[in-house]
Amino acid sequence: MIRLLIAAALSVSVSLFGTRLLIDFLTRNRVGQPIREDGPEGHAVKAGTPTMGGIAILAGAFVGYIGADITNVFGIGPTAVFTRTGLIVMGTILATGIVGFLDDWIKISRERNLGLNKRAKIVGLVTVAVSFAVATMAFTTTQTNLAFTRWDSIGLDLGRVGWSIWAILLLLASANAVNLTDGLDGLASGAAILNFAGYTFIAFWAFRHSDNYQVAHALDLAVISVSMMGGCVGFLWWNAAPAQIFMGDTGSLAIGAGLAALALTTNTHFLLPIMGMLFVAETVSVILQVFVFRTQNGRRLFRMAPIHHHFELAGWPETRVIIRFWLLSGLTTGVGVGLFYWDAINQGIGA
Repeated sequence: MIRLLIAAALSVSVSLFGTRLLIDFLTRNRVGQPIREDGPEGHAVKAGTPTMGGIAILAGAFVGYIGADITNVFGIGPTAVFTRTGLIVMGTILATGIVGFLDDWIKISRERNLGLNKRAKIVGLVTVAVSFAVATMAFTTTQTNLAFTRWDSIGLDLGRVGWSIWAILLLLASANAVNLTDGLDGLASGAAILNFAGYTFIAFWAFRHSDNYQVAHALDLAVISVSMMGGCVGFLWWNAAPAQIFMGDTGSLAIGAGLAALALTTNTHFLLPIMGMLFVAETVSVILQVFVFRTQNGRRLFRMAPIHHHFELAGWPETRVIIRFWLLSGLTTGVGVGLFYWDAINQGIGA
């Protein structure tokens, strides 16, 4: 438990103060976010707001993870060793953040709302996803079963190749889902805090009952999850409406990849879309909007997609949309964690 507390404290502190420094630096250098011309009219005032705040989230998460493992040098906490699973998951988060950073940098350097072209962005994300899948299969003992609350909860073994394909698809879907959700001040970061809190509990529970869950290096995964949560908390202090900085693709892609990597390594694949139902709903709204537009002669299902813009154009203040979506995210996270705990009690685990 002390490792989790140390990781949380370090990640919040680094992210909180790091974001402030980042705001000052980006403001001095006039590095701001371009705003899409077809977006809600009220968003025009956000043009020029510093972006790439995801750098602070990732810095906080990295320091939290590393710091929690080396504090024993100073006589604080138990001796800890970095694990293969933990390093792979953290490496995946950072690598996805680099892809997002490149996308953000092109946007601000060319002063447009388009960064990497679709092909380059997909290639970057696929490269990271494939690397994660290959490394996980080669260097860890992660189960290859399709999973809900435990590795054997469904009973379908995908095999190494099948699991790798599934992992790539889940990671890509999750990264893009969070990216689509990041359109209002604090919406994605607030929802991510709740999801990472849920995965901190799940991973720590799996660590405490390792014989039942067979999660490789579960404690290290809990440390990563709480570090990402802390990074988002520190960032949200400055990202809450009216935002003084945006996370950009640097943060949103990394957050999505982190959630998927945690779901895959804790063997809770199908808990992810339940806990992250907000991200799912945002993505589905875009898919439905495009489908209806192309098949119904330009008719629109929503006033604008993703769906948070629909409610804005319906007259909801931005803060109302954000807070209500946070509440929904909290409810779905609670449902996911509740299902996980219900299954544990039903199996006599921890009773």
